[in-house]
Amino acid sequence: MPILEAQELYRFYHAGDDEIRALRGVSLSVECGEMVAVVGPSGSGKSTLLSCLTGLDEPDGGWVNLQGQRLTRRSEMERAAMRARNIGILLQSGNLFDHLTVENNIRLAQRLAGKPDGRHLDELLEQVGMGHRRHNRPLHLSGGETARAGLAVALSTHPPLLVADEPTGEVDAETEAMLLASLLAYRDHGGALILATHSDALAARADRILRLLDGKPVYA
Repeated sequence: MPILEAQELYRFYHAGDDEIRALRGVSLSVECGEMVAVVGPSGSGKSTLLSCLTGLDEPDGGWVNLQGQRLTRRSEMERAAMRARNIGILLQSGNLFDHLTVENNIRLAQRLAGKPDGRHLDELLEQVGMGHRRHNRPLHLSGGETARAGLAVALSTHPPLLVADEPTGEVDAETEAMLLASLLAYRDHGGALILATHSDALAARADRILRLLDGKPVYA
């Protein structure tokens, strides 16, 4: 059984009299130990797709199953609870609460998922090279450090699925290499990954690639 399965997702937005067709019939599934890269030009629907797959947004058509349970057409509270238990999310920004230290951001994510694990917290911080910055707030972190801390938060609850939107989009080469190594290690230990990316290096390491153009899948 796939960890996540989506069938025929549609998402439309309206701006005045204009209708924006952000997704048009996109289907996707991902298994344990599998990495799927979602690629396409800006505006192709990558971020909208990830939002629908994680329950941050509701599709106008189609459905998403997470761990064999329907995620779509549930209340926002139900979707949030399913997401906290099953999905680690890494965005380009906004992964950390500004008023909390790196360590407390991780502890909060674990608590919300009902998975407190202090030993795993220490291991994660060392893995991403942030052990010496655990007591710093996001304001005092560099861009690369913020990305590393965000990955630690996303992985802190041992999620069966990690969904990342341009995880290496705004970092230097050293941080990109570290993030890629951590993501591949997560996959090699049985985690499932869905990544929206413009990075050729990241897409090249994926098991499958889903190409989007104007909200539709493109089959080469």
